[in-house]
Amino acid sequence: MFVIKKNNTLRLTLTALLTAIAIVIPMVMPVRVVIEPASFTLASHVPIFFAMFLSPYIAVAVSLGSAIGFLLAGFPIVITMRALSHVVFALIGALYLKNRQETVLASPMKSQLFSFGIGLIHAGAEVIIVSLFFFGLLSGGDYNESFFYAVFLLVGVGTVVHSMVDFIITQFIWKALGKRVSRLAKKVG
Repeated sequence: MFVIKKNNTLRLTLTALLTAIAIVIPMVMPVRVVIEPASFTLASHVPIFFAMFLSPYIAVAVSLGSAIGFLLAGFPIVITMRALSHVVFALIGALYLKNRQETVLASPMKSQLFSFGIGLIHAGAEVIIVSLFFFGLLSGGDYNESFFYAVFLLVGVGTVVHSMVDFIITQFIWKALGKRVSRLAKKVG
């Protein structure tokens, strides 16, 4: 006999809502900069960070949904693959936050250190993806820019900054929702 628990329904609903938002953002967000192989779509990581505050499973699902959003929005494949690499930082961040969320979010210093650390992991995964494209391992290797500029400055440094900006946006929303969202996170987790 199949029994639906209230917890599972809540988890599924939150996952579906955040995934839908993650899919739609790259399709409709007017604030985006594309300098291939880099792209910066404002708030594209917000649903992923929000999911990280809830659970590792939700974070992975929302990250996969985000990659689908970038694919459906017609971004170049290198950018879509970068979005797919978000699974890495989302899972690591969610696992780290699982028992430390209150501590990390309560202290501005710890929060920024976490944001910077996740930004480095985020950028590292994207640099690997773009490097594979740059050297033709996943494509024809048709990038004319220098490796250092395209991969390390645009993608690496740009991703760390973009990640940290989106984390601040997420943190602002999370804190604005207050105790309601904290109770929700405890029910889901």
